[in-house]
Amino acid sequence: MGLTGGIASGKSEVSRRLAELGAVIVDADVLAREVVEPGTDGLAEVAEAFGPEVLADDGGLDRAALGAVVFADPRRRELLNSIIHPRVRAKAAEIAAAAPDGAIVVQDIPLLVETGQAASFDVVIVVDAPDEVRIRRLGERNGLSEEQARARMAAQATREERLAVADQVVENAGTLEELRAAVDRLWRDVLAPAAARSGAAPAAD
Repeated sequence: MGLTGGIASGKSEVSRRLAELGAVIVDADVLAREVVEPGTDGLAEVAEAFGPEVLADDGGLDRAALGAVVFADPRRRELLNSIIHPRVRAKAAEIAAAAPDGAIVVQDIPLLVETGQAASFDVVIVVDAPDEVRIRRLGERNGLSEEQARARMAAQATREERLAVADQVVENAGTLEELRAAVDRLWRDVLAPAAARSGAAPAAD
């Protein structure tokens, strides 16, 4: 299954709760960091493409410096994605292949829509929240101005584009407790029955 949602939609909380309930989570953000760790060919290719200014003093990736470059220029962002995404997909496939038979494997992919991966999954779960709610969260959580928040959101797919590929939508305009309850319902009504049909025995919190 594929899990996605725009920045500050609450996708990470949904992923966390699914893991608690027994899903095998493949986190694309974690893998994206791993493929550019010091000494990897991924980091070497990023440095070659973007220059030494995106490297920190310790030789690792300076994410803030790189972010400032790619968020300001869609073409540079596409170049970065062409380096990172194939490596992430390869690692994700390895993890999914190693999961137990019948396990519920959820690939947590922020850019699932942007990278055209929706058709690769049996079920696509979209975590959705109104733009104004996400802007407020980005201000409170990340200290971003409204302009900065809108720029980050504009670098991703629109809500409409994500909802168009959704098989299941988790609404998150309310409290954390309401979000967790929505995930629990999704697990009980959709995911666990699917696992039962495949012979798995998923855990329940």
